[in-house]
Order: sequence, then C-alpha cells, then structure tokens
Amino acid sequence: MTPRAELISSAGRALLDRRRFLSHSATALGSIALTNLLSRDGLLAAPGPVIHPARPYAPRASHFPARAKNVVVIFCAGAVSQLETWDYKPELIKWDDKPLPGGPSVTFQGPAGNLARPQYEFRQRGRTGKWVSDMIPHLAELTDEIAFVHSLTSTTNTHGPAENFLSTGFALDGFPSLGSWVTYALGSENQDLPAYVAIPDPRGVPQNGSNNWGPGFLPAAFQGTTLSSKEPVRHLVAPGVSGDADQAARSLLQRMNARHLDQNAGDSKLAARIASYELAARMQLSVPAISDLSTEPAHLLKLYGADDTRNPDKAAFAKNCILARRLIERGVRFVQLFNGAYASGGKLNWDGHSALKEQYDVHAAILDQPAAALIRDLRQRGLLEDTLVVWCTEFGRMPFFQKGAKGRDHNPDGFTCWLTGAGVKPGVSHGVTDPLGQKAVQDIHPLYDFNATILHLLGLDHEQLTFEHNGIQRRLTNVEGHVIRELLT
Repeated sequence: MTPRAELISSAGRALLDRRRFLSHSATALGSIALTNLLSRDGLLAAPGPVIHPARPYAPRASHFPARAKNVVVIFCAGAVSQLETWDYKPELIKWDDKPLPGGPSVTFQGPAGNLARPQYEFRQRGRTGKWVSDMIPHLAELTDEIAFVHSLTSTTNTHGPAENFLSTGFALDGFPSLGSWVTYALGSENQDLPAYVAIPDPRGVPQNGSNNWGPGFLPAAFQGTTLSSKEPVRHLVAPGVSGDADQAARSLLQRMNARHLDQNAGDSKLAARIASYELAARMQLSVPAISDLSTEPAHLLKLYGADDTRNPDKAAFAKNCILARRLIERGVRFVQLFNGAYASGGKLNWDGHSALKEQYDVHAAILDQPAAALIRDLRQRGLLEDTLVVWCTEFGRMPFFQKGAKGRDHNPDGFTCWLTGAGVKPGVSHGVTDPLGQKAVQDIHPLYDFNATILHLLGLDHEQLTFEHNGIQRRLTNVEGHVIRELLT
C-alpha cells in the first residue's frame, strides 16, 4: 500500500471510530448551543443589510424605530476652539498671561506660552442660562434647542488622522465614512438624487478630502456625491442634443440594458453598473432643479445671508446651507456640509495657531448666520422633527497660547460637539472639562460614543451595523462605543 493510500485508510478508520465520533458530535452540539446563546444575547454580528445591485439606494428598515430619518452634519474643519465658542472657563480670565502650573513645555507645534483668556466675551443665553460666546451670536440664540457634549476626546492631535477618526472611526485611511455607513444601512427615500451628498466649503475641500465622505471597503455606490451651489454636478446636459432626442436615447438604452441584464441574470456587477448609469440619467433632471436657488424668495436669502455682497465667502456658504435644506426636503438621507478648507496657517479654516482672534473673526462671520438660519428654516418647515443636525470639529485647542504667537495649539483631550433636532433632548450640557478647559474630567466620551449616538437616533445599533472585510467584522465604532443617552429624549 502506498503512503498516500495508507493515510486515507487511517483517516477512514478514524471516522468510523465510535468514541471519536461521539466526541466530535458532543463538541459540535456544544458549538451550536453556544452560537444560539450568543445570538440570543445579541453578542454575534448581525448579517448586514441585503443590497439589491440594481437598487442600491432602496429604503431599508432600521434595527429599531428611528427618531431621525435624515442627517445634516456641519463639519468645521481645522479644529474650532471650544474656549472661544461653547465651553466657558472663567478661570482662564483669572489666569490670563500666567504660565500653567505643571503644564507641558512643548505641545504639537512647539513651545507653550502663557495661559490666555477667551478671546471673545461670553454671556448667558436663553432659559437655560448657558454661557456662550459673542463670536457666534446667531447660533448662540439657539442654545436652548441644542444638546452639547463638552467632554469629547480624539485619538490623535494631527488634522488629517483626526478628520479620519471623526468621519470614519479610524485614524488610518481606507475606512467607510459615517454617511456611507448610514446609506449602506438605510438607503434613501429619494431615488432621483444621491443618498449621500457632501457639500465642500466654497473655499475648497478639507485636509483629508474625499476620505471624509469615502465608502472605504463598502460598495462604491455608498460614496458621498460632491456638489455645491458654486460647483453643481458637471456634464449633466448632453451637448448639442435636444431634450426630446436625449429622452428617446435614454429610453432605448434602458430597454437594451434590461434585455442584456435578462440575458445575464445573476450578474450583480452588471446590475450595479446599470443602476449607476440610470441614477446619473435621473440626476440630469433632478440636480439642476435642486441646485437652482433663483426660486428662493428674497426674505429667505436674507435670513441665511446669501445676499451679503460685502462678504462673498459668507454668501457662498449660505447658499450651500440652502442647498442642504433643499436636499433634506427632497428626502436625501445624509448631507455633509463643510465649513473650512485646507490651507496652512488657518487662513481658510479654524486652525488658529498664530492670530486666533483675527482668524476667527473671519471664519465666524462665514459660519454663524447661515448655519443658524439652516436650523431655523428646517424647524419652520417641520423638517427638524425628522432631521438630526450635527455640529462637529476634529478636536479642540489648548488653554494657553503658543510661545511667541496669539493662537492656540491642537488639543484632542477635551472638546465640544453638539446635536439638535429629531430625538435630541434640548438645552442639555453634558460632560465637563477641567477649570481651564484642557482635559475632559467628567463623563468622558471618545468620538466613538458620539458616532454611536448618531447611529442610535437613526434606529441603528452600532454593534450590529457591520461589514466583513479581510475576515474581520468591521464597524464604525471599531470595538468601542456607547450611546450617550443623556442627550436623548
């Protein structure tokens, strides 16, 4: 008998061995029982949503009843100082221009200087009496409607990785953005527009660009589509072709595609490609209508500041805010609205290293009125009942100035983001930083918790929303995250 035949014979005898058979059977039954118990307790990853290749944006059920149907994220790139906006620290006034006892001698960009008081006056607002900066008077008027988290932390103090961490849950490149996870899970109510739209600042894109709206390893259909009031989707109109001829050609193409798909049933890549082309064709009609703001009344343009001829950057951002409202109005699931573009020195974003007050005067004038008007407009139209509005930035700033400058360095150890709208408890201030605003000291929440809370308001369990990649069940919150229930109604 050859060695190979002898090996096969030995394996066969092992299979017929009664003791070994019973032993393996017991182990198998135990594994089945364990799997059942883990599944019952919700400790196994749930199967992902069923995506039909021909209808990737079809609306899908959430894990449990949702409070919010749509999301608008206002992402202020460059790291807004919590000490000049939402997190009032009167101790900084007492310690102004004094060294921080036991403080770091060197921070991210160099030697640390003395402590610096808030560069804007704070005053109490609304029924809650919350102290908010004069830098943002329009947003400050909405304090009673907002749920603040003052104790967020990031894993990095570098802008690019920190943008990744905020948008995707990972500091490294290559992971799906929050909007991609949401549209992968829920699809969209509008089949004529993208499910996920990213609106860059009129001055440019953030430092990590498309990583902030990329699909990572999710299907490419769930990448955010970029458009703005300044740069709508290009090449929507077929050059030199009449509307009737274009419609006839698209109808013929649709019939040919359907016939080809019938002949190649089960080819999911082909179905997905056809679906992408058909969405592009529908966008030829829907996008020009939604990006044409000439139908907006004069009083609404004034409310947003879109008629401000003295500040063209503010007017352009205001038009982006109006576009965001129009997209939500038409059922787009996720809209990401950027304020601030990548540029060294904080000239185009909130990265206030050298002359913070001078830089923030510029950026606040662009952000404040349009962002506040967007929230008011959504509320007046009844859209805020189903829409979650998120204001966020990648990290905060230090309580002291950089040596030889009038700006603050990066601080990932304690900063503020907030929520308002559907399912959010109004007038809440959750979490505390130390008396000088350097570190979160009470109810500390990594950004995983903030993202888990956003998903929860959309009816999604962050532990069950997974996608297998390279043999790992990946999720937005990695292996972390807890819902911040103090923010919820």
